Amino acid sequence: SCLEQIQAADEMVRAWAFLDPEHALNQARAVDQWRLEGKTLGALHGVPVGIKDIIDTADMPTENGTVLHKGRAPREDATVVASLRAAGAVILGKTVTTECAYFAPGKTRNPHNPEHTPGGSSSGSAAAVAAHMVPLALGSQTNGSTIRPAAFCGVYGFKPTHGLIPRHGMLALSRTLDHVGLFARTIEDIALLAEQLTGYDERDHDTRPRARIPFGAIAAEEPPLPPMIAFVKTPLWNRVEDETKQAFAELVGELGDRVEEVELFPLAAEAWDWHRTIMEAEMAANLEREWQRGSEQLSDTLRSLLERGREVRAVDYQRALSRIPLMQETFEELFTQRYDAILTPAAAGTAPAGLSSTGDPSFCTLWTLCGLPAISLPLMQGSNGLPLGVQLVGRRHFDARLL
Repeated sequence: SCLEQIQAADEMVRAWAFLDPEHALNQARAVDQWRLEGKTLGALHGVPVGIKDIIDTADMPTENGTVLHKGRAPREDATVVASLRAAGAVILGKTVTTECAYFAPGKTRNPHNPEHTPGGSSSGSAAAVAAHMVPLALGSQTNGSTIRPAAFCGVYGFKPTHGLIPRHGMLALSRTLDHVGLFARTIEDIALLAEQLTGYDERDHDTRPRARIPFGAIAAEEPPLPPMIAFVKTPLWNRVEDETKQAFAELVGELGDRVEEVELFPLAAEAWDWHRTIMEAEMAANLEREWQRGSEQLSDTLRSLLERGREVRAVDYQRALSRIPLMQETFEELFTQRYDAILTPAAAGTAPAGLSSTGDPSFCTLWTLCGLPAISLPLMQGSNGLPLGVQLVGRRHFDARLL
């Protein structure tokens, strides 16, 4: 059924970087045989999943959206792919990413209107789920690469607490900022997928041993008390489109006394500069080989970022890193004293027209920098008929409660 939908829709959407229908069917036959033999079935038995093409798959190429990695064939699965296979999932194919998961767009179009961007960098994953080509998909987020395309394509996109899901086998851009991202069409499916992927991997030093989190059960529970929501406009409210401002005013009015507008602490105003310093320095270090091998084959946007990153002073980088724990402590106080979640835009508006840009990720930057769990909810619609995402941000390590 998924393959039939891909055949019908992908000529317009262009969500897939690699797809071998017969290989997908062979996987399905194998898990059918597993069931027929009476063996224990995993929670995702037979469920097709799309994988962003920066996440390694031992049986499919992983080209990271760059000509420099054309034909790259990893020797082993990324940790998250191995977890999916262990749960019985069928790895349907690889979804389009922007170049090295940065800004230069791939070929993917927005399923709601092909003249608009699907967002990035997890463009193909968001579009494939939105177009019903696959029920679940994986992406990543270093700035806004899961939340923004989920908002633009009208699906649920979940960025967990930093370090909750192992990143071994995923293109390393920034250890400080990289997250695995999840896409689905329901909260229940996000919870089901998250439950299979969280865990400890000694090859990802930001993960830690912990008990298994029953995401599905917790997400299905009624909160013990009606949740209090903090509406945070962020210092970037002047960038928000008028239509989006009106939509959030309606939403806040609908929530009534369960939501209060909260001003961020002064320190947060500089977070966007700190994020840029960290991202550019760490990406320049991690993509050093690509820079040396073929900087002239990189897009102007990526080449400019790497040039800036190579010039970052060590004192500025260390200063930016030192600010993260301070902001995390302040958000912890906000959550423990009064609020259960933060309500804020996922993007300035609906998906912009044109395919030369993937849109502004700025409304994701602060939460990515602090490693807070965030989810984009497809609750609203613009006057142009395109989805308008709502971002809900939770307390660190309270991901299941956020769902």
